[in-house]
Amino acid sequence: MNPHDALTEIATLLERERSSRYKSKAFRAAADAIEGLTDEQLRDAAALRRRKGVGDSTFAVIQQALAGGVPGYLADLRERAGVQRASTLRGLLRGDLHSHSDWSDGLTSIDLMVEAARTLGHEYLALTDHSPRLRVANGLSPERLRNQLEVVAGMSGAGFTLLSGIEVDILDAGGLDQEPDLLDELDIVVASVHSKLRMERGPMTRRLVAAVSDPHVDVLGHVTGRLVEGSRGTRPPSTFDAQPVFEACAAHGVAVEINSRPERQDPPDELIALALEAGCLFSIDSDAHAPGQLSLLDYGAERAERAGVPPERIVTTWPLERLREWTARVR
Repeated sequence: MNPHDALTEIATLLERERSSRYKSKAFRAAADAIEGLTDEQLRDAAALRRRKGVGDSTFAVIQQALAGGVPGYLADLRERAGVQRASTLRGLLRGDLHSHSDWSDGLTSIDLMVEAARTLGHEYLALTDHSPRLRVANGLSPERLRNQLEVVAGMSGAGFTLLSGIEVDILDAGGLDQEPDLLDELDIVVASVHSKLRMERGPMTRRLVAAVSDPHVDVLGHVTGRLVEGSRGTRPPSTFDAQPVFEACAAHGVAVEINSRPERQDPPDELIALALEAGCLFSIDSDAHAPGQLSLLDYGAERAERAGVPPERIVTTWPLERLREWTARVR
């Protein structure tokens, strides 16, 4: 097996498992360190061990791959990844409207996210790094977002489109954390709450209704903000009156996100049912912060299928032309 490919696949599968970011970055660093080396150079164990970026675990993977087999570390990861059952709906998804790069709190560059999306067969991917107020996530100032737009413009082609976007913070009163004129330039705006998640029911309801009523918003991200598992611990859902929020989403054509991250499982099943009844559209998104996490769409698709969400009401099953017609709607 090609050692570079083995290291990269391990990093990808670690990202899918939401393992320690340091683990996945170590395998990507090792892949970068050996890129372009011949098999003969890789077999020089002493020189390889001295190479920056190659540690004990990655050295073992390289040696096992050179020996012609699948490294044990990779075999274990493949076995664990294969447990997830592919849903029928997963095969209908054409893209993903929520992802992050190292411009904010993602782990890798934009080009690696694009490469992974292409490998998965995506027709499109929206790059939605965070907005300025989320400093802990290195949110993008207006100037940095404008610079990113220049990079995004050169990333499409050969049947794939990288959509410009943002995951914009919903401010306390329902406003959006970015300049309106700049939001006008973006293909996709995902609006999410990241602060004051324990706000009282009435103010939180008004906050969400105001946000989805803003003509810039396309997707309401991880609506309850809950965490049900994972390294960050658990967090209860925000409290709000779901009916007026989802009615506002339906009235303005805003898609309710089915967030595919297993630690979120957001919205809860009962809220998906309410959003269905209210006539909402949906967007199944990965909220990926690394290339391997783009495949988390498997989980979101399985949840949506189990909840009985019709594929035609999921905007990420739509071809790009129809998606663009939706984002250009009169609101």
